[in-house]
Amino acid sequence: MTDDTKLAAEAFNDGFGKARGGATMEIPEGVEVRLNVPYGMGGQTELTTDLFLPPESFEGPHPAMLFTFGGGWQGGTPQQFYRQAALLAAKGIVSSCCRYRYSGEAKFPASVHDVKAAVRWLRANADELNTDPDRIGTMGGSAGGHLATMLATTAGMEELEGEGGGAGYSSAVQLGVLLNPITDMTEFVADTNLHPAAVKYLGGTPEEMPERFELASPIRFIDANTPPCLLLHGTADVTVPFEQSTRFAYAMHDQGLRAELILVDDVPHGFFNNPPYFDQTWPAIECFVLDVFGL
Repeated sequence: MTDDTKLAAEAFNDGFGKARGGATMEIPEGVEVRLNVPYGMGGQTELTTDLFLPPESFEGPHPAMLFTFGGGWQGGTPQQFYRQAALLAAKGIVSSCCRYRYSGEAKFPASVHDVKAAVRWLRANADELNTDPDRIGTMGGSAGGHLATMLATTAGMEELEGEGGGAGYSSAVQLGVLLNPITDMTEFVADTNLHPAAVKYLGGTPEEMPERFELASPIRFIDANTPPCLLLHGTADVTVPFEQSTRFAYAMHDQGLRAELILVDDVPHGFFNNPPYFDQTWPAIECFVLDVFGL
């Protein structure tokens, strides 16, 4: 076991896991972790990711998953998805938990630029990582769910691609796992009484900059290229109303696209990372990912 692999487990157990009701993790045998791997530039900021690599017993090329953590676009930690990344790596999937610029440093669409650069980096480094550039997915929660949904719906939109690295490579993803995501920014701000984190992220209110709020609303960009998506939301979520997921799923259904929606009664925001809900919801998430990737 490498030093980074030990550090990842210790960091989760002493940090995010302890804050989430004492959740713990062990790195599955054979999974290698590489921390703080540079993947691009956000302005003058070097952006890094934490990689979870499959055991050598798995033959490549491997599918890849990019994880985007939540925190109101103004905080959070990649540790949020260490457990998911480790479990998928144990199934033969290269997993990347990336960092991105917060709204205090750079407003929208900077974070979208960053996560798109992270996808392009996975493709640009396919030979080194032994990844399959045609099987890249994304998973995110809350604000990270918003970024994951943007990845699923806006590939190739020039104003959202940025210049963070990987020029010439696509930022498209082939599946999305969207956990209590924001999918319609205008409705989100209206439903949550001008949610301050969203206003800070966008740099103003919908009345002041309606076009920016539309651009930050991935539900508006669903089309035939939108990949299969799984949406998971608690009906007692008062941070991100569950209608953000239902509207998105129904909009995909209206276009004949695959969208699986799981609503869990009477649970709050981010429940999927808390005991006992992690163990209860993970099998459905894993099943969806493995099915779409053909594993």
